Amino acid sequence: MVFVKKIQKVVVLGTGGTIAGTAASASEQVAYTAAQLGVAQLTAALPGLDAVLGGRQLVVEQVAQLDSKDMDHATWQTLAGRCAYWLAQDDVSALVITHGTDTIEETAWFLQSVLQPSKPVVMVCAMRPASSDEADGPQNLRDALLVSAQSLAAGVCVVCAGVIHSARDVQKVHPYRLDAFSSGDAGPLGRMEGGQVRWAAK
Repeated sequence: MVFVKKIQKVVVLGTGGTIAGTAASASEQVAYTAAQLGVAQLTAALPGLDAVLGGRQLVVEQVAQLDSKDMDHATWQTLAGRCAYWLAQDDVSALVITHGTDTIEETAWFLQSVLQPSKPVVMVCAMRPASSDEADGPQNLRDALLVSAQSLAAGVCVVCAGVIHSARDVQKVHPYRLDAFSSGDAGPLGRMEGGQVRWAAK
């Protein structure tokens, strides 16, 4: 009997947010509309995607399409249900969730509390719209995919501006700075350095 090893999948779930936002001009950083691009568009436009995936198969699903200030209980329930579905699949090694910054900490805490996942669930966001000529979303998404391949990333975390925050400690501390999140006194779980994940020594 020949056993064929299943190709592992990483599933990217889209919910909208600034990372999927667009503005009339590429120079516009503030006056934009969130949640305009689908998650399939965001991943397809990512440079060097195959290298980032590292042999994993990419699956994308649009769960919601909203500005995260409009996140509600029904959307949280739907998102948790889709996360539970994918996490139960043996060939799914991790989830990545694109999300707006306004309520990402609440969603991270909710998913960690409800799901308590043993696989990585990496939430990712952006402070500038996708249409910006200085968009931070693509690099954040690349970082999130790299983090999702790490066994130490088990559970829910948030990746933004090269910093990895736990769902328990993450908080938004600035309205427009690219590095808008902090883990307070606990400190971050790790950082991205030269395209590599560096975990903090606890």
